[in-house]
Amino acid sequence: MVMDKIVMFCILAVIILGSAVLCVTTKRIMRAATFLLFVLFGVAGLYFLLGYTFLGAAQISVYAGGITMMYVFAIQLVSKRTLQGLIERFKGTRVGGGLLISVLGLVTVGLVLMKNQFVNNLVSGDIAEVPMEQIGQALLGAGKYQYVLPFEFISVFLLACIIGGVLIARKEDKK
Repeated sequence: MVMDKIVMFCILAVIILGSAVLCVTTKRIMRAATFLLFVLFGVAGLYFLLGYTFLGAAQISVYAGGITMMYVFAIQLVSKRTLQGLIERFKGTRVGGGLLISVLGLVTVGLVLMKNQFVNNLVSGDIAEVPMEQIGQALLGAGKYQYVLPFEFISVFLLACIIGGVLIARKEDKK
């Protein structure tokens, strides 16, 4: 029982990490979107492996379905002339700056974990599991520290971005 979960976790980890590396390193934007889709499906597989079927289904429907399709539509809206003139070259200053920002982010996460004594609680086993009912109430509630209102604002914002993208694409076609 435990061994099969470990094997499935290792398979999903290889799929997620391999697809993530390929997503970042490929020069073709549609391939990057496809590899991103594999990463999101792999994360959904991890949720299903942990027994969180709601989160796995939400991962597939919202992220793997919706967000990836939005990326594909945005890619299709961009003209081919714009994409053909786009050539990425690695510059030492940009790579160095990226590494510096990555290290700063890692240090910040480490400090937050140490401040909240997360590692000590993890080692001692003092972490309490949050019931799924409480997570559902937080996601769908409208009170303080609940998230239905931010989700609605994000959906309106994404709709405005899609409309703006369509308008920009229509203006470019007239030239």
